[in-house]
Amino acid sequence: MKYEQLAKDIIQNVGGRENVISVVHCITRLRFKLKDEGKANTEVLKNMDGVVTVMKSGGQYQVVIGNHVPDVYKDVVAIGGFQSASPVAADEETDGKKQNLFNRFIDMISSIFTPILGIMAAAGMIKGFNALFLSLKLYENTSGTYHILNAVGDSVFYFFPIFLGYTAIKKFGGSHFIGMAIGASLVYPTLSTLSAGKPLYTLFDGTLFSSQIHITFLGLPVILMSYSSSVIPIIVAAFFGAKLENWFKKVTPDVVKAFLVPFFTLLVIVPLTFLVIGPVATWAGQLLGQFTLWIYNLSPIVAGLFLGAFWQVFVIFGLHWGLVPLAINNVSTLGYDTILATVFAASFAQTGAVLGVWLKTRNQKLKSLSIPAFISGIFGVTEPAIYGITLPAKKPFIISCIAAGVGGAISGIFGVKGYIIGGLGIFGLPSYISPDKGIGSDFIGSVIAIMVAFVLGFVLTYLFGMGKEKEAGQTAGSEKVQANATEVKVANLVVASPLTGDVMSLSEINDAAFASGALGKGVAIEPSEGKLVAPVSGTISVLFPTNHAIGITTDEGAELLIHIGMDTVQLNGQHFTAHTKQGARVEKGQLLIEFDIAAIKAAGYPVTTPVVVTNPDQYKIVTTEKKQLKAGDLLIQA
Repeated sequence: MKYEQLAKDIIQNVGGRENVISVVHCITRLRFKLKDEGKANTEVLKNMDGVVTVMKSGGQYQVVIGNHVPDVYKDVVAIGGFQSASPVAADEETDGKKQNLFNRFIDMISSIFTPILGIMAAAGMIKGFNALFLSLKLYENTSGTYHILNAVGDSVFYFFPIFLGYTAIKKFGGSHFIGMAIGASLVYPTLSTLSAGKPLYTLFDGTLFSSQIHITFLGLPVILMSYSSSVIPIIVAAFFGAKLENWFKKVTPDVVKAFLVPFFTLLVIVPLTFLVIGPVATWAGQLLGQFTLWIYNLSPIVAGLFLGAFWQVFVIFGLHWGLVPLAINNVSTLGYDTILATVFAASFAQTGAVLGVWLKTRNQKLKSLSIPAFISGIFGVTEPAIYGITLPAKKPFIISCIAAGVGGAISGIFGVKGYIIGGLGIFGLPSYISPDKGIGSDFIGSVIAIMVAFVLGFVLTYLFGMGKEKEAGQTAGSEKVQANATEVKVANLVVASPLTGDVMSLSEINDAAFASGALGKGVAIEPSEGKLVAPVSGTISVLFPTNHAIGITTDEGAELLIHIGMDTVQLNGQHFTAHTKQGARVEKGQLLIEFDIAAIKAAGYPVTTPVVVTNPDQYKIVTTEKKQLKAGDLLIQA
């Protein structure tokens, strides 16, 4: 229960346990389906420590956490008791209103594929590296090493209908094991051998759907198709299977329901799948694959430019879920995919932009955030980079989209194809090794695309993406910025008192973290007036949801923390009123927070307020010797 308190706060601010229909997670996000999104405290969640941001898309309320979201998810599920929640039907109403068709589709696709993305990526990486090692002649395709690694990597995709049977029927409100049984029937090995030999006759001869019939079921012709790695047939079968199961539940006596419901469900849905659902869905998948290929072939460069440039926008709004199944279907029906190949460079463009921000910015908080975001981006997880770095700064995000578009166009020029659904980031490179030709133009084209996107994202961000910070080196009345940023900071840091009251040393207050200087250097003030004003001009980098503490980053890059009272977070925002918001630009002397001193003390909390510089290593801190100050008087300088 490492994230117990965070989990409790998240559940409370999404409207409580009773407002949650279901919750799943992907690589970086908790994905809630809420009865009423209006009951969620979105701004509180966005400002919560441990939450990157909040998105609403595809009928989901998405709380972006970061790479450690699986751990947070476990605590959310444990505290909220969501594991015992029944599966939610795709057409379930929320607060009396149905989702629109598009949102329902996105919600369905994401719910089916999100739980298995991790194992898909892992299996794809193993297959990719196996192909890479084979191309490098580290071993032969007759060796035991090759066959074992191939079994590990290939088994997930060969038996993919079993995995999808589990997740799909869960989404549609059916029993997990019935879905798995349907999927297992589709890939039952013996059936694949029955298509050998002379056919009984041919159906639809001379048409696009011409099919040889080798076996029948109760006299009805069965079109035997290869369902390994397939996507659409099992999803459609799971949908009808769930509907059929629920109908049998209604008409079957409780005493025999446990075995008769799955008996009749499988007895009907499996033959129906082989007779009708499977062939029709397979043909639909093949047509869909040919259609996407036709669109791509009209102009691979334009397709790559468009998809590459807008892929990160699609990710933000959850729209990429409409394209991921198409890519999986293409690999299944065509043996390769071009959709994900055109967007492969996007994460590298984003990572290059983050590197540009990291090297260019003088904001120490932004620098510290950029390092883990850069590392995550290298491995294909870009949400921390998007929501924490580039999107708030606007220009770096736009630049990353441009760079991704160029990378996509280069992939189009080379006609890059992906042969497996593999890993993310650098682990995705082996996906572009042809199983027949080895390392060729697909792999080389993908490497060139990501390198160009990365360099372009970095260079453009470094040169043009941080324009505001280039000019942010002076406050009112200060001289022009000089060449050495550190010297400018040291020469220009002047902090006015944010409060009227008595000044005391940090060592005198009853809080070990502040008193020891572990949180920064500065002073404490015993306020006599319940108004906190901006001690400097800068940006509100942190405003706690309870409004009891605020962080300000000055134009020179100094970071200030002002904490009103001791343990006042326990008041949950009572007696505090904020007049600003996180991310806002403020000027020196501007009213930021009002608080009721008498009410806070009556509740049993002191109002002694530390004012500290949290990055003091860059400054030679000098504090005032006065014992009483008015708001606006000199407090700290460096």
